[in-house]
Amino acid sequence: MVTTNKEKKTSKKMSIQVSLNGLSFCILDKETNKICYLSKLNFEKQLDPVKVLSKIEEAYDKETELNQDIEEVAVVFNNPLFSLVPQELFDEENAAGYLKFNTRILKTDFIAFDNLRNETVNVYIPYANIINYFFDRYGEFEYRHSMSVLIESLLTLPKKTSGPVAYLHVHHKYYELVIIENGKLIFANSFEYDTKEDFLYYLLFTAEQLNLDPEKFDLIFLGSINKESEEYKLTWNYIKNVSFLGPFHTFEFQPNAKPSEELAEYLLIKSL
Repeated sequence: MVTTNKEKKTSKKMSIQVSLNGLSFCILDKETNKICYLSKLNFEKQLDPVKVLSKIEEAYDKETELNQDIEEVAVVFNNPLFSLVPQELFDEENAAGYLKFNTRILKTDFIAFDNLRNETVNVYIPYANIINYFFDRYGEFEYRHSMSVLIESLLTLPKKTSGPVAYLHVHHKYYELVIIENGKLIFANSFEYDTKEDFLYYLLFTAEQLNLDPEKFDLIFLGSINKESEEYKLTWNYIKNVSFLGPFHTFEFQPNAKPSEELAEYLLIKSL
């Protein structure tokens, strides 16, 4: 969704990821192709959209880098309040109807949608108060749902196998699972988990429902997970072909902006 930016003489682009669990900011200098600022704030507990907005305002008060002139802004909303609909079945007038079966909708909720390249529409609920804040600050800007960014980016990856590939993008206590076969999306959903056993259960249950053989399909991790993670170690015992996503961007990092794990910032970087 697009809500072009106020006229400013700068080559900077900022991507912002907003969830009820935290915030992330990333700034790219397009002239040098270098990421010059990267910041991540995790909340101690899940907040509501009003308190998240307060955290955003605090970040802008404290971080001088966030107050520089920016040419483009892209905001990514990361939440489970979404539903994927085949484009041929999508009716904009009935957008809320696609969400009512998997999330509680209030009359005051603002419904948005992203048109994906694979003839799919992602209907979702962004946070209207946060959209208004960024509009007041930057003028028009682009905003999308995190699942839209994830699906489209994964569909553009080179095809390495003719069989199904499961991409598991990990956050704190939840993950998105996207399964692609022969260049086509066959499954996409998000799951919350409390234990590593929950983590594995949702993956294996999905595989079973889709008749995917754990001995044959490829599982590729990205996001906040590494070989030392308990979730990875447990999964490795049950899935034969497990790996991590390789290089996914061509940007360089200024020394003070380089993340400890680039895959953990996948959505933020892919939004640039």
